Amino acid sequence: MAAHLDVEKIKADSRALRGTLAISLKDPTTAAVAEADTVITKFHGIYQQDDRDQRETRREARLEPAYSFMIRVRVPGGVITPEQWLALDRLADEVANGTIRLTTRQAVQFHGVAKEDLPGLIRTIDAVLMDSLAACGDVNRNVMCHVQPEAGPVHAAALDWAKRLSEHLTPRTGAYREIWIDGEKVAGGEVEDEPIYGKTYLPRKFKSGIAIPPVNDIDVFSQDLGFIAIAEGDQLLGFNVTVGGGMGCSHGEPETFPRLADVIGFIEPEDLLAIAEAVVTIQRDFGNRDNRKRARFKYTIEDRGLEWFVSELEHRSQVKLTPPRPYQFVSNGDRYGWQRMHDGRWQLTVFVENGRLNPDARAALKTIVNDHAVDVRLTPNQNLVITGVVESEREHVDRLLDGAMSEGRGPSAIRRNSMACVALPSCGLAMAEAERYLPDLVSRIEELAERHYIAEEPITVRMSGCPNGCSRPYLAEIGLVGRAPGRYNLYLGAAFDGARLNRLDLDNVGEADILSRIDELFGLYAKGRNADERFGDFLVRADLIQAVEHGREVNAG
Repeated sequence: MAAHLDVEKIKADSRALRGTLAISLKDPTTAAVAEADTVITKFHGIYQQDDRDQRETRREARLEPAYSFMIRVRVPGGVITPEQWLALDRLADEVANGTIRLTTRQAVQFHGVAKEDLPGLIRTIDAVLMDSLAACGDVNRNVMCHVQPEAGPVHAAALDWAKRLSEHLTPRTGAYREIWIDGEKVAGGEVEDEPIYGKTYLPRKFKSGIAIPPVNDIDVFSQDLGFIAIAEGDQLLGFNVTVGGGMGCSHGEPETFPRLADVIGFIEPEDLLAIAEAVVTIQRDFGNRDNRKRARFKYTIEDRGLEWFVSELEHRSQVKLTPPRPYQFVSNGDRYGWQRMHDGRWQLTVFVENGRLNPDARAALKTIVNDHAVDVRLTPNQNLVITGVVESEREHVDRLLDGAMSEGRGPSAIRRNSMACVALPSCGLAMAEAERYLPDLVSRIEELAERHYIAEEPITVRMSGCPNGCSRPYLAEIGLVGRAPGRYNLYLGAAFDGARLNRLDLDNVGEADILSRIDELFGLYAKGRNADERFGDFLVRADLIQAVEHGREVNAG
């Protein structure tokens, strides 16, 4: 939506993200907002959508599209308190479509929200100290962090830095409170200074996060800016800095491509904010504002070179990078089941297929939160962690979840490592199904795995309805990217730890061809793998898929 609009002009004329939203929200003649305001709402964490399943019927009836809104609530580091979770749960029924969606960036999404319900929703989350500001738009979005608190003091320190980073890079505009919460008249209001973003913010979206080895659950190499925690025992020594990651590309446009971030050096913890601000301002000043398809930070580095970038970064931040410290990742998935925390309590990681919490699952979680006052943590893989459970209450929690999430508590190793974006019917960019289709496709993949006696092998499977790659499909051992209804590109050969991209294997094919190819490769894997060898690594070692050295090769086939 609004792809044809002059986004840079809209941002420049928006009066610090006010636009004409106050007028649009009061317009009773349409369920939509003004077209230019659809650019501005994204900075407020809101996407205007319509039900694509109804488009043709409504067009024939001469009705406007079935407009509603998706709102994304920021959750820095993925931590939600009991009070916050109960407020979110209420909103799912009161103003949304009855579901809560957990995103691939540890945020929460509501779908199907009417225009007139947006102010009430935002006032509700504000009352529990949450917001949707900068959850979308050309700014730094929700800051991700490794979610497992049993990591103890190192996790606590990393989470604190994630929250500080989120606060530091949040836009300073007062438009959010004026429009949604305080309700004050915004016309003619003073335009605030944005010391980091400036008048036109960034050329495109920007993503950041903190990983704690050996788990790369945030897919740190997919981030525009990443920090890999380096620890010694329970002490956080600092971070290796990664820059220039990004998943999005466009079909048939080789100048666009997914890219893995580069590790450029080590910093001490107190230098994190200075480094982050310098990276963002470099992108602000040098990012491509003429072509939004080439506007992500990864292309700024590609076009100007890493040596230039590091020099500019050190100059702006006044921080001297030192050589990266050793680290090792072993996976980019979640660790399921019960884990003992440092305080003696327990945490439980629960599988949520494609991040959708239906009413039954929500009811069980509401009871658990009410009865046990536990925190809820969102993982980067659309799952959740229930933390702070005492030993005597574990059985009760298990019973509640087994009754409401029976399909989610005992999934196969492949299903546990699957992920999909929302796609149809709500996403305007989707070319094919993802969330609604992947569960059935995984069932067929599971049957193939059982036939070849590899059903217990964890294999990452990710599906995206379009090449923007919100589900990070280019980092999956089996990646599927929508081309048209029922048609996908099949990508193979990424690393299980998220450190190698996959490569296009089949272009624009249907389910039968996809399953036939996977069946063939599963058979070869079952017979020819080495001990503990991952599927993606086997494909590369056996020369079935050529390893990708640079993102430009991903779509080269």
